[in-house]
Amino acid sequence: MASLTALLAERIRLGGPVAVADFMAEALFHPELGYYTSREPFGAQGDFTTAPEISQMFGEMIGLWAIVAWQMLGSPERLVFVELGPGRGTLMSDMLRTIANVGACRAALEIWLVEASPRLAARQAQTLVGHDIHWAERFDDLPDGPMVLVANELFDALPIRQHVHHQGRWHERMVNLEAPGFAFTAGPHSRPDLPDALLDDAPDGAIAETCPAGRTLAAAIGARIARQPGLALVIDYGHPRSALGETLQAVSRHRFHPVLEAPGSADLTAHVDFEALAQAAMPARAWGTVTQGEFLKRLGIETRAALLAQAGGPKVSADIAGQLRRLIDSDEMGTLFKVLALAHPALPAPPGFVG
Repeated sequence: MASLTALLAERIRLGGPVAVADFMAEALFHPELGYYTSREPFGAQGDFTTAPEISQMFGEMIGLWAIVAWQMLGSPERLVFVELGPGRGTLMSDMLRTIANVGACRAALEIWLVEASPRLAARQAQTLVGHDIHWAERFDDLPDGPMVLVANELFDALPIRQHVHHQGRWHERMVNLEAPGFAFTAGPHSRPDLPDALLDDAPDGAIAETCPAGRTLAAAIGARIARQPGLALVIDYGHPRSALGETLQAVSRHRFHPVLEAPGSADLTAHVDFEALAQAAMPARAWGTVTQGEFLKRLGIETRAALLAQAGGPKVSADIAGQLRRLIDSDEMGTLFKVLALAHPALPAPPGFVG
């Protein structure tokens, strides 16, 4: 099979420039050559490291959150427990180990992983051997019932649309051929779905980003939570309020990579617009955002780190201190990453959020 670069180049030659969202979707999710369908990108040997890969403490805190969420729903005998974009299954493994301390909660779980990549689903099965796991390719395929859902670093990988402001008008940003590879170009007139206050006074050359796929998913989650009891936790990097600016980036081997170079070989992500997600999820109630650092501290991660450090020697203590720093410090993941909760309107503030 030809390379993804060749396939995209031929598509552009035949049909003209493609939208950034289409380029991103092919680069990430092409069935054979996409980034997530052709490799295992996580961890030190991959291209990036997520919070669950940094420390077990992250998953343990989210597991505690899930226990309280179950209790808030009335401790149902059956709970649809969902993770969107579960990576290698590390987060789910750590959550389940913690939840096992509350036997009635663990017995209630019907575990669902929403994963579109067969390659990653196979890896998750290895990590979670011994657990009864169900897989779905789409959120809409999940069964009915009370639900607790977790999505860590999922929304940042959904394809975005970009718009560029040029001579007083907004245009869809496209990807075209330009030797020796691909280049951005302004396409047809198209006003982004963002507040008028942001768009009307934008300077020439300003970039606006929207994520229709993210809003659609948030709307589906919100409708489900409002119709049936449930809570959802979204953790990702992004901005709490809608804003202009280009955030699309590529990462390979833990380093930045040219966005349009060698599609399929690097991760493509963009900052999450949490305000847009919260609005799309109505009538579910949105709580937050709070920073990841503040959220984890409210759940007790510093106490957990101290207990783990006491159980080991100096090297273990130093390692745990380093892991904690990466998760909560403002110059690491603590401030850039935000946490948003979605809940049935009748429920009080979930753990980690102020009422």
